Amino acid sequence: MAHFAKIDENNKVIRVEVVNNAVITDSDGNEQEQMGIDFLSNLYGGGSYKQTSYNGNIRKNYAGIGYIYDSVRDAFYIPQPFPSWTLNEDTCRWEAPTPHPEDEKDYNWNEETTSWEEL
Repeated sequence: MAHFAKIDENNKVIRVEVVNNAVITDSDGNEQEQMGIDFLSNLYGGGSYKQTSYNGNIRKNYAGIGYIYDSVRDAFYIPQPFPSWTLNEDTCRWEAPTPHPEDEKDYNWNEETTSWEEL
């Protein structure tokens, strides 16, 4: 199954649709994103769609409702969780200025101190 994110005018994902692979497979057996976009546009009377994938092979991250589509990076990512976090250009995932501790304990991010606090 193929997955497509519907994107609003602010590049925010508002829905994720599942499309049968047969719909996006051309006569040569190759998957074509545009075929899925055309199918969904015809089905729902328009809209802006981008293909996404669970394994991150397409557009860095699987699109979820509320995610942002960045056309410059051609990637999906969550909105910035905290002002101090920066976007990793390779993964398109937000990173804290202080690495998360690598132990079995639970932590919450404290933006005021820009550090992880044990729960």
